[in-house]
Amino acid sequence: MTSTRRRRPTLDDVADAVGVSRATVSNAYNRPDQLSAQLRDEVLRAAKKLGYPGPNPTARSLATSRTGAIAFMLDASLSAAFSDPALTITLDALATAVEPGDHALLLLPGGENGGPPAERVLTAQADIAVAYSLADDTPALESVAARGLPLVVIDQPLVPGAALVGCDDRGGAALAARHLLDLGHRRFGILSAQCLSIGRGGEMTAEAALASRFHDTRERLAGYLDTLAVAGITASEVAIWEVSGMSAEGAMAAATELLGRAERPTALLCMSDQLALGAMSAARQLGLDVPGDVSVVGFDDTPSAKWSEPALTTVRQDLALKGRAAGELVLRLLAGGSAPEPTRLGVDLVRRGSTAPA
Repeated sequence: MTSTRRRRPTLDDVADAVGVSRATVSNAYNRPDQLSAQLRDEVLRAAKKLGYPGPNPTARSLATSRTGAIAFMLDASLSAAFSDPALTITLDALATAVEPGDHALLLLPGGENGGPPAERVLTAQADIAVAYSLADDTPALESVAARGLPLVVIDQPLVPGAALVGCDDRGGAALAARHLLDLGHRRFGILSAQCLSIGRGGEMTAEAALASRFHDTRERLAGYLDTLAVAGITASEVAIWEVSGMSAEGAMAAATELLGRAERPTALLCMSDQLALGAMSAARQLGLDVPGDVSVVGFDDTPSAKWSEPALTTVRQDLALKGRAAGELVLRLLAGGSAPEPTRLGVDLVRRGSTAPA
């Protein structure tokens, strides 16, 4: 017995059915702004009736030498990265910004090297790369350069020739430290996080912390310590704890250590809201009142900061604006534009209920 396979409808079949050119049908999918809404609807209805699924993405990629994909490089596993709401807000805004260009996001999770594996970047089917908070020396950056891919950096690292959008990390940290000093605090603890340190968190000297492979960690720490130093509080007097990963659970363990000391800090400066919320939970478990016994300040102003109990005092950066700006940079570079001067977004201190006079 023989059987005949039904022929797959083609773009030409749709063009014949509507009575238009192949270019018109192609534009209905790839450049809809070139057609009237009525004509595009007519083309798509005919395609649906014929069973035509649209242009073959592989063929289109071969014809244009474009994949339509954006490689989004992370410094940690997906589960670790997406536990940070600052990332999800930023990524969602970026995805919305590039949506009109019909681009797909290719997520490349990271690991011990502070970014995705170099070989994964070399083989990724993508037209452009976006680096989100990678370590300065991650080999993934060498792979991007080797391929000649345009690069957009969110926050870090600083890469010559790349388009960059970030926030005033140092200035924001200074605002947080000054706020607590103005409230009369003199005993401070700092919670820092590096995804490279999963399983290796612990207390650090200022020198070791300032040698971090992560630019924003160095900037925020410098903002804290420089501001405290002006008030006569030296770095050696400040307890600095590197949290294992970015999780609230890691922050709870670190804060439990700090707040369990005889000369415990009366104020905690936390490099993210996630760390601050974990620190507040640890304080409650130790029977300490926030802010009566210990004041806590975060960084980012994610949605949970407003709804925590008490509401979290934090440094606000516009995460959605950062994501949109990064998406606009992606579209600019894909269109052949050059990287503009780095964009540094401003920050503000949002005073809520987690801080009080010492």
